[in-house]
Amino acid sequence: MDIASKACKGVLCAVLGGMGWLAGAGAAMADEWPTRSVRVIVPAAPGGSADPLARMISEELGRALKQSFVVENRPGANGNVGASMVAREAPDGYTLLLSWTGTLVSAVTMYNAKPFDPRHDFEPIALIGSIPNVVVVSNAIPAQSLDELTAYAKGNPGAMNFGSTGSGSSWHLSGELYKKQFDVSLVHVPYTSPATVLTDLASNRLQASFPGATAVAPFVTDGKIRALAVMAAERSPVLPSVPTTVELGLTGLESATWIGLLAPKGTPQAVIDKVNHTVNAALEDPAFRQRLLGMGYTPLGGSGAHFAAYMNEEIEKWGEIVKFSGASID
Repeated sequence: MDIASKACKGVLCAVLGGMGWLAGAGAAMADEWPTRSVRVIVPAAPGGSADPLARMISEELGRALKQSFVVENRPGANGNVGASMVAREAPDGYTLLLSWTGTLVSAVTMYNAKPFDPRHDFEPIALIGSIPNVVVVSNAIPAQSLDELTAYAKGNPGAMNFGSTGSGSSWHLSGELYKKQFDVSLVHVPYTSPATVLTDLASNRLQASFPGATAVAPFVTDGKIRALAVMAAERSPVLPSVPTTVELGLTGLESATWIGLLAPKGTPQAVIDKVNHTVNAALEDPAFRQRLLGMGYTPLGGSGAHFAAYMNEEIEKWGEIVKFSGASID
């Protein structure tokens, strides 16, 4: 071997040695993490359905990891303001994102100028829970079942409006899924507030909606809105008397808002593993699970790899529905 080859080999050894040292230092840092408070960004305004879950999981993380996990609300642009901010943060484990279908999936399927790509800009940590969407109508609509609603919609094309919490939200895409599956004509009306959608539905200013079970359950229980079907395989604990679409033989008509924790791309794997382990331990705790069920969530959990694969499946599924609807956001 000549002198040049020996020199190159020496440089390579030095580089590899340096990389090994950096990896070791990163692992050691992750082992010590967290040494200060961690921010959990919720990309929506305070008071939404995600807030109680964010605070519950933050309390569990803080208790298990002996550090403060602070929830911060960063609303705007269907969650893109807060999610984009987290994507740009340092991947050191001190900023996490609690987000959901309407923000993560829509970032890929709805926006021509994509604010971020959840498949490339984040490390999925763990799925926490999901809330099924529900087919609901105002009391002015005579339909008492999903079949009757479909017949009514076909008999009154374009005469029915359905409200959502914005283009690309799960409320919106669930309605588009129903339209596609049954070839009916409903006019989408986007709102910015879940409460306004449900208030207008209860006041008969809207004819239908496809909200999350937790949001609509009080209106259904009080008789202000009629629920026809839960878009899931299992009944919702907050609407136990409402049949599911799977029970009705409609296996393709399933939709839910899932919520999970993510970190900026490049966050040390040891940090990801710590958070994942803590989340899954909480989800296995009977008291925590019961609290989730009481809020209308189906507990999920699993690995970060499972979360990533599931998110990819959802992006593909809802991308087809977005194409069908023709919706896009510049």
